[in-house]
Amino acid sequence: MSLQAYQQARSRSEAPRDLEYRLFGQVTRALMDAAESPKDDLQTRIDAIDWNRRMWSALAADCAQPANTLPPPVRAQIISLSMWVRRYSSEVMRGNESFDALIEVNRIMMQGLAQKPAAA
Repeated sequence: MSLQAYQQARSRSEAPRDLEYRLFGQVTRALMDAAESPKDDLQTRIDAIDWNRRMWSALAADCAQPANTLPPPVRAQIISLSMWVRRYSSEVMRGNESFDALIEVNRIMMQGLAQKPAAA
C-alpha cells in the first residue's frame, strides 16, 4: 500500500477528535521549529504563524455554526481564543512577543483533546 493510500485510509477512519489532536500536534511542532529558527528566517516564522492562524480561524468558524454540538460557553471560548491568536500572532511577527504563549495554548488544547469524553 502506498503512503498516500495509507494516509487516505487513516483519515477516513480517524475520529474527528483524534484528527484535531494530530493537527494541533503538527501545527505546534511548526511553531516550536519557528521559535528555534534564526530571527531572519522569516519564511519559517510566517508559515508557522499563518498555519496556526488558519487552524484557529477554522475552529472559530466551526464553532459559529448553529449545528456545532459543543456547549455554547465552550464554543464562545474557542472563538475568543481564535481572536487572541490572531492579535498575538501579529505581535510575534513584529518581534514584540515570543512564540511561547501560542505553543502553550495549543498544548492545553491538545491535553483537552487527549482526554476521553465522559460517557453520556
